[in-house]
Amino acid sequence: MSDLPRGSTVRRDAGLYGYERALRRHGVELIAGVDEAGRGACAGPLVAGAAILPAGAAGIVPGLADSKLLTEKAREKCYDQIVRRALAWSVVVVEHDECDRLGMHVANIEALRRAVAQLGERPEYVLTDGFPVDGLGVPGLAVWKGDRVAACIAAASVLAKVTRDRLMVDLDEQWPLYDFKTHKGYITDTHTAALTAHGPCDIHRMRFVNVRRAAGLEPLPES
Repeated sequence: MSDLPRGSTVRRDAGLYGYERALRRHGVELIAGVDEAGRGACAGPLVAGAAILPAGAAGIVPGLADSKLLTEKAREKCYDQIVRRALAWSVVVVEHDECDRLGMHVANIEALRRAVAQLGERPEYVLTDGFPVDGLGVPGLAVWKGDRVAACIAAASVLAKVTRDRLMVDLDEQWPLYDFKTHKGYITDTHTAALTAHGPCDIHRMRFVNVRRAAGLEPLPES
């Protein structure tokens, strides 16, 4: 991954759109952000989103922020605005069994690559959240806490989070014992209790040690 173009600077108080403005000052217009949801969950799919927002007022998404900081209602409103305003957007779903086959880190990188590749417009530059992603075919930059400081990454995080949440609510109807509609497959106390009582279901990720323990494939921790 590369740095910002020579001479570009982003002030700490530049706001959520500072990275895009800095790149556009150097002639870079099609700036994609990419992010994922569900990496830390032990059940359900991994979802990656990518978005290219237009310059100027058209690309200002009301209420946009890191998806984890928004209420469900606020995320849904942002999602609708992103889909309406974006020059291009995409969402990629990597199912639980592929996550097991690849391992979570590889699955995560692959999901981010696929999301960028499926954009209807080829970006000139890609901003990623936290760590670099190679193989994108264009320059890019990993941004620390990117979903909180770069609008296109925040938009991608909302696309991924809303999509995954909707999928987990649907999966809750098939697997009601695990209350996926509430905790979305993350390792909460409720989920841990359900795993202990019922063992894993078909959409659990068998590489996770808590799932393997619940399935009797790993010894329980010593008390």
